Amino acid sequence: MDMDMHYVPEEVERAELIVETSPVWELILSISGFTYKQLRHTFELDQAWTNAKITSSLKRDLETIQQTNVWQGLIMLQDKLSAKTVQQFSNGMKQLSNDTFYEVMLPYKSRKEEALRMQAIDSLAARKEFAACFSSHEFLEGYVEALCRYSRIELMDLMDSVLFGWEKVVAAEPDWSKWQQLLKQEQDQHKQLAEANVEEQIERITGVRYLPEPGVWTIKLIPHVSYRPWVLEKRSAETKLFFYPLSEDYFREKGKPSNELVRGHKALGDDIRLQLLYQLYVGPASLAELSERFKMSKTTLHHQLSLLKAARFIKVDKGVYRANPAKVDLFSRKLEQFLGEVK
Repeated sequence: MDMDMHYVPEEVERAELIVETSPVWELILSISGFTYKQLRHTFELDQAWTNAKITSSLKRDLETIQQTNVWQGLIMLQDKLSAKTVQQFSNGMKQLSNDTFYEVMLPYKSRKEEALRMQAIDSLAARKEFAACFSSHEFLEGYVEALCRYSRIELMDLMDSVLFGWEKVVAAEPDWSKWQQLLKQEQDQHKQLAEANVEEQIERITGVRYLPEPGVWTIKLIPHVSYRPWVLEKRSAETKLFFYPLSEDYFREKGKPSNELVRGHKALGDDIRLQLLYQLYVGPASLAELSERFKMSKTTLHHQLSLLKAARFIKVDKGVYRANPAKVDLFSRKLEQFLGEVK
């Protein structure tokens, strides 16, 4: 028997897209970069950090952050608090209940492990078991183990101390106030984001191609100066975070090369790196394959590849390196554009 079907389409729920800035984000990202030992040499502010006057107590805090990867917790807490000042961050962190504190601090893994993550909020045994879920991750296993090893009070004291101490160092930078103004301009430029075409807007603003993820209801795009030239992606249970470098257009001065040009020339100004780029133009390769081909240690090669990757001349996906010809071509055009300013 034929039946008439009455279909009323339901409204499709879309993730909310926000551009968010704060001096607290800049402080956290610069702490993350400063303590990222393997990539520290690729950050634009590396020399400034090296020359900074750091007290012995702050140095100890930063070393602890580096060993424990608690910068991850700083990011997750700031996502929750959206603090505008370090004092506001500190107050908000201390006002969280114990359960909320650990729910925020514990990293999201997947829907499969979410039940275990919830158990880990108030169970040390479950927390240790949850740490093992990240055994293949570069830093998250050690981070969750730190959440087992340190009490909440110890963690809050560490985060308080490193943020207040680091603020004194970074705020002394002559361009700190200017950076905050530029970041605010970037935020204002993207105040009105359309609800539709979220993925297209993310790619336009950050350069990252994003595929929607189940459970993500808020996507924050956070421009930065301190983590340049890198894009950093993080996720909580319901929020996706993209930290993207502020455009070179904000910093350009006639007659002065952009950081992008300087970084690109440094990346290409080495015999081994040029050979690596040539080899990746021939075809993609893993670190192990490149190590065998060049008869060099993986550690040495990783250092060289990180400089090419920072300049965006190569990409890496699931351990496989590939050349990025479009970026090399763009770099050549930008060099021509810079020299063409003489005319």
